[in-house]
Amino acid sequence: MKHRSGFVNILGNPNTGKSTIMNSLVGEKLSIITSKAQTTRHRIMGIVNSEDFQIVYSDTPGILKPAYKLQESMMNFVKTALADADVIMYVTDVTEKAVSKTEYPEKIRSSGIPVIVAVNKIDLTNQQELEKIVEEWQDFFPGSPVIPVSALNKFNLGTLLNAVISRLPEGEAYFPKDQLTDKHERFFASEIIREKILGNYRKEVPYSVEIEIESFRDEGRILKIRAVIHVARESQKAILIGHRGSMLKKTGTEARHDMEDFFGRKVYLELYVRVSRDWRDKPAMLRKFGYL
Repeated sequence: MKHRSGFVNILGNPNTGKSTIMNSLVGEKLSIITSKAQTTRHRIMGIVNSEDFQIVYSDTPGILKPAYKLQESMMNFVKTALADADVIMYVTDVTEKAVSKTEYPEKIRSSGIPVIVAVNKIDLTNQQELEKIVEEWQDFFPGSPVIPVSALNKFNLGTLLNAVISRLPEGEAYFPKDQLTDKHERFFASEIIREKILGNYRKEVPYSVEIEIESFRDEGRILKIRAVIHVARESQKAILIGHRGSMLKKTGTEARHDMEDFFGRKVYLELYVRVSRDWRDKPAMLRKFGYL
């Protein structure tokens, strides 16, 4: 059997489970996961290797209509993922609207790129409704496999993996066989902090936050990390810190525990909050944070 290798880009609307699917297929938590939409902001690669193949998955932000420059940059990641895919995995779920009412699948269909449709969250419906949903997607993407899955319960992911492998083009590996992702450790530290903020705060606050890792020092048995939480307004700073610093301490403790699990060693974490007014609409700030 000849070696297969390719880019499998994961696209779909917000909150359909794209990140959970990629993490499960890769076997590592590379993308943060929350119940909130717009959790994923960057394009994150997860690489799966075997003797016979290399799959380069890309998790992408959920498809949306941009309201500010940050979201425009997020949608540029989606456009790039549509352009350079060998295989597109389109993730929908059983709660989404009918195929005809969604806009982006038409772009995918007309791209000519092989498509696999993953219908996620099947535990939230019954067999009759699921068969109807699957049939709708089969009609929309004729010839493409439509695979019902539950990413949360890891149901039917083996079938999804086999569908991916069978559609990979023949070719050499793009990355070293021991490489897991294209992101560096600082990126994952910042994403772990942001995940805790998404979980601990409500309304607009989590969406107004960006994390900057000011220093990341590896001292052998311990990682010393200093991070700045940028917010868009002064009022958000007070909310993030909380009464006598209680909320910031809670977020920092939770992030530190997850970092210790992820990096496999002790972590000393310092968190600070800084107001960077309206950073989501400032190209210089977006460039600094890696969106441009």
